Amino acid sequence: MRYAELRVKFEPSQKPPFFIGSQVRGAFGYALKSVSCINPSYKCGECFANESCLYYDFYEKKNSYHRYRLDFELDAEIYDFGIVLLGNACEKLPYIASAAYMMLKRYGLGKDRVKYEKFDMYVNGGACLKDDKISLPRDYVKEFSFDSDGGDVRVKFITPLRIKKDNVFLKNDNISLKEILNSIYQRRLSVFGQDHEVLPFKVKGEITKKDLKYMELTRRSNRQNTTMNFGGLVGSLEIKGVSKECMELLKLGEIVGAGKQTVFGLGKIKTEDMNEQI
Repeated sequence: MRYAELRVKFEPSQKPPFFIGSQVRGAFGYALKSVSCINPSYKCGECFANESCLYYDFYEKKNSYHRYRLDFELDAEIYDFGIVLLGNACEKLPYIASAAYMMLKRYGLGKDRVKYEKFDMYVNGGACLKDDKISLPRDYVKEFSFDSDGGDVRVKFITPLRIKKDNVFLKNDNISLKEILNSIYQRRLSVFGQDHEVLPFKVKGEITKKDLKYMELTRRSNRQNTTMNFGGLVGSLEIKGVSKECMELLKLGEIVGAGKQTVFGLGKIKTEDMNEQI
């Protein structure tokens, strides 16, 4: 799995919203369209160039898996968000960096379109903005690898996990390790353009402690003229006796996310090795 992350950090004059996902995605989309659209007079679905258009691919293409996700934490004191590119979307990092820069410098953020002169940008943790100029590293695509064993792990759900059980979004802690792993595995397949399939290994691991709650979260989409539901599970699970295959998939989930609507920043997870904390 190839991936790359562009991260943006800056201090606003006022505290950011509790959930910045819809705000950042909306503003970024506006800027991305400005740097990638060659036919502004066309509607996206009717444009002859839409199949090669990054904006169309990221925002307008229907029934398609988007090979990126937003990454941030809830209720942060500053803006600190990442745009994680997956698979062949990594090659589009120069456009992503340019759009993020334009979003803050030219178009602004939030309903008041607040512009920012001072902000930091990073690619995979390394600074890429100096003297107001973007300078990307030559090799910015990373390859996911896992060479550890299984064991005991704590999985933290940092932003709401929207996951279905019996075709209904879960609003309680009645969730299994298999359902979490399956969500991550299907996302992995989608990155490579493959059809969904069952997990290729037996799930091994016992959930011994659940500390989950449902967080209600809605936002108004002016673009779609509708209210969007971002509610899901937050908190943590402690899982013992996790096999190597399952642990590898959980670690991959830290990159690709889990559950639905990861393009808005949902489904951010973190894993902690409980064996190291003893």
